[in-house]
Amino acid sequence: MSAGAGQGRCGGPGERVREMNNGDKPMVPRLESLKVKLFTDGADKAQIVAMARNAWISGFTTNPSLLKKAGVTDYVAYARELVAAVPDRHISFEVISDDIPEMVAQARLISSWGKNVYAKIPVSTTRGEPMFDAVRTLSRDGIKINMTAIFTSEQVAEAVTALEGGAPACVSVFAGRLGDVGIDYRPIVADAVARARATQNVEIIWASTREVFNVVEAHDMGCHIITAPADVLNKLPGLGTQTGAELALGAVKAFRDDALAAGITLPPSDKLHAAE
Repeated sequence: MSAGAGQGRCGGPGERVREMNNGDKPMVPRLESLKVKLFTDGADKAQIVAMARNAWISGFTTNPSLLKKAGVTDYVAYARELVAAVPDRHISFEVISDDIPEMVAQARLISSWGKNVYAKIPVSTTRGEPMFDAVRTLSRDGIKINMTAIFTSEQVAEAVTALEGGAPACVSVFAGRLGDVGIDYRPIVADAVARARATQNVEIIWASTREVFNVVEAHDMGCHIITAPADVLNKLPGLGTQTGAELALGAVKAFRDDALAAGITLPPSDKLHAAE
């Protein structure tokens, strides 16, 4: 789908009401028809290896918070083991320094871990120092960059400009975190997609995914990539398989089954009428 078609999806809440097909089936893309590439966001090695068994998983993204959650302490050893286990798909590893020269050096080291490796660099240091000049230099030196923690259209514009014409690169827009605080991420994502599709080397990653519908949104808006936790991605085989009516009936049956299983009771109807 073109960037222009993606921008057409950026209307109000009514845009979430999708057209119906054959009278009852929602127009939801099935897993096999998704145009957006699917990345797993996580750092648990066993989970990554398991997800890599799915041909429809195109890559993996990690970050220091995920490394902490996974209990990683030897970053270099972990990364090299992971690249050896999954040598044929994109893997993003993030720099951990907060000093610009050291971040640049770490990006070069990370890049050396494999041809499929992208060095993930945040939009700024913790002091707010922008990283656009650094990623411009790295990208033109052949380092594959995933510029991350992007939240505004201004940051998108600067990131795409810095990376355009260099090595293959990604710009990660944290749509989910914007939504968490009530900011409409759709115009920002649409702008990012339009800018990236005007280049030859930059792709947009929809990041901080919260739900399966985000995958549908990313597909509709023409995003190149969406990265999501494994628990979200594992629901994708169910895309487009049930109507709202079928889901309603399933919910009602589940409520009834749980009431019976729990032994929940109310007085018989004749006693209720007598009490009135």
